[in-house]
Amino acid sequence: MSDLTSETEKTQKPQQTEKTEKTEPDDGPPRLTRLAFHSPLSEARADGIVRRLAGAGPRTVLDLGCGWGELMLRVLTAVPEARGVGVDVNARDLARGRLDAEARGLAERVEFVEESAVGTVRGPADLVLCVGSSHVLSTEEPPRHTAEALRELRRLVADGGRVLLGEGFWQRPPTTAELSGMWPEARADEHYDLGTLLDLAVAAGFRPEWTETANADEWEEFESAYQADAEVWLAGHGDHPPAAETRERLDRHRAQWMSYRGVLGLAYLTLVPIAPFVPA
Repeated sequence: MSDLTSETEKTQKPQQTEKTEKTEPDDGPPRLTRLAFHSPLSEARADGIVRRLAGAGPRTVLDLGCGWGELMLRVLTAVPEARGVGVDVNARDLARGRLDAEARGLAERVEFVEESAVGTVRGPADLVLCVGSSHVLSTEEPPRHTAEALRELRRLVADGGRVLLGEGFWQRPPTTAELSGMWPEARADEHYDLGTLLDLAVAAGFRPEWTETANADEWEEFESAYQADAEVWLAGHGDHPPAAETRERLDRHRAQWMSYRGVLGLAYLTLVPIAPFVPA
């Protein structure tokens, strides 16, 4: 998002700290307290990504579509000289990020800003994070938004810096039956394959330093954690006013997940900009 604004988000269109996200039963189910990252990202993979990005010595970090900015906060912890800005339009997630930053002693080095990232002038930064949120940089429809987002990321990263792009791709072409069970109006041309995604990154002015993809365990942990709070709440509050809507939403999303499970992938690409930057 970045913490993934994934197909999970596409199906619902809403977009680690239980204290910041929990709500009382009268307010309906708690929200996303089981997720450290809003993407299929394990602790082990996150540790490796943070080490790699911190090793480049960034002084400025820009997180686009940041959500609560967990990955950015970890980079700032690893690089005490760095300062960060997270941009998102979800006020609730931004509030969670501010509380997390305060709890970790990072509040003086990070700013969470509620605004659109389209055409942002907040770069260039030494490190730009865009995980599951390339759509926030473009007004184009999928999949054309990916190429435009990559061009924007090249504009926003400083020469010698790094971009971490988390982007969906088809692991294999989806069948008609699978598409019909996914999010509304899902299309076979909505995502590229991994090879095409890498080619687009190179065409936009990058070289891929590191290519990795979320595995099945990461996807299952993410999807389960995405639903878990509401599932537990529903089991104990079946007669509560939001129960019917919550049940329908959970059942719908679970069925959609079963359709894209093993078909939709998420790539984590660490990209190095080709210098010098030449504006288009």
